Amino acid sequence: MKKLRALITIITLSLSLTAFGQDITGQWNGLLHIPGSPLRLAINITKTANGFTSTLDSPDQGAFGIPVDATSFENTTLKITVANLGIQYTGEFADDTFKGIFIQGGMSLPLEFSRDKIDKTTANRPQEPKKPYPYYTEDVSFQNIEANITLAGTLTMPKKVGKHPVVVLITGSGPQDRNEEIVGHRPFLIISDYLTRNGIGVLRFDDRGIGQSTGDFASATSIDFASDVRSAVAFLKTRNEIDVTKIGLVGHSEGGMIAPMVAAESKDIDFIVLLAGPGISGGKLLSLQGRLIEKASGISEAKIKKSGEIRDKMIAMTIASEDLQTLKDDLRTYLKEEFQNTASKTLLPQGISDEQFISMQIDFMATPWMVYFLRHDPALVLAKVDCAVLAVNGEKDLQVPPKENLMAIDYALKKHGNRKVTVVEFPNLNHLFQECETGAPSEYGTIEETFSPVALEEIANWILKQVQ
Repeated sequence: MKKLRALITIITLSLSLTAFGQDITGQWNGLLHIPGSPLRLAINITKTANGFTSTLDSPDQGAFGIPVDATSFENTTLKITVANLGIQYTGEFADDTFKGIFIQGGMSLPLEFSRDKIDKTTANRPQEPKKPYPYYTEDVSFQNIEANITLAGTLTMPKKVGKHPVVVLITGSGPQDRNEEIVGHRPFLIISDYLTRNGIGVLRFDDRGIGQSTGDFASATSIDFASDVRSAVAFLKTRNEIDVTKIGLVGHSEGGMIAPMVAAESKDIDFIVLLAGPGISGGKLLSLQGRLIEKASGISEAKIKKSGEIRDKMIAMTIASEDLQTLKDDLRTYLKEEFQNTASKTLLPQGISDEQFISMQIDFMATPWMVYFLRHDPALVLAKVDCAVLAVNGEKDLQVPPKENLMAIDYALKKHGNRKVTVVEFPNLNHLFQECETGAPSEYGTIEETFSPVALEEIANWILKQVQ
């Protein structure tokens, strides 16, 4: 018995020494198997005096050097957390690989990292334009002097000479490149190509801290992103090819919240287009979209009810918070008590512990961006917008539900005297304006269509009427 115990001790010690002696610094590559569009990810780990730090890359989204808030490697377990994006990864080290679970929002997927490079998988996206383009294209950069950052993007114009109307494309939430790439789709590339072919110039740019733009994405709120858009407009006003009396903004999702923020304060904006832009407060929107997505995903009514109660409580706590650290402490206390409840435990994703799930929820909620978003009421901003507005939604949009949001946008604008308002709900389209079955985000990558041609035509025709 003593010999057996000694043998176990030796084996255990050997394994511990192997893990401890392993150099985990450098780049680790993985492929996240999102339905319809696998996504490459890379962790870049650096040794420090106190442990490890790391950054995260998402090459297929043009996002590199995303700051990781916490990196730990104890025994054989690697844990990383990206608070602003609600990302958590836990992996066990063996045979020079990390095998574990990637969590973001309500998604939980297996993910393996190794030293091997992973080639990009190409999904079928038939709408993407092929070079050479029949219009002028230029890579540009401009300064946001207020934030002391450089923003990089692409300017397309029908011709290099002349005076052209132009729009600035504004991305949705999360780190986005100039094409707003998501699950293999590049909707802003499609929109830009279509509008430019129809006589409308387009400026699209990488979010701050993403792609070739500098700055810190993780600490930014919608106010900061609005500042970036104002800088884009200022840049366009320096270009001789631009008709400065015909500058518009086209914002998708959060971008549809930011566009009115800019237009309300600037006389330089001639019109705005809101693509699934929020018309109700962030708190109400997050509560509503959570229930709709869970229902479309086939979750039982009992779980939807319980999940909704927890979500609404966290939303209320976040809105009422006075500082982030107190909010984190209060959320942890509440969630620890909540997950002692059997009904609440059934909400945990498979393979995820109470503590991991609680940490994920705290990292998702307790950020400057989320606090601002939940408190923000678009109606108060829309009341100050007096330029022409086109607000469009897909009938099956579960992230920004059409009826509630379009009605709120229409009411807020017209209540304060703006009669230059057009509202359109497109049948059978989702949040990305794709023809779809259920509207659930899990479908986005499996659909070949990137952006409905019907919606593109409606948007282009409306803009052309504004700039005649």
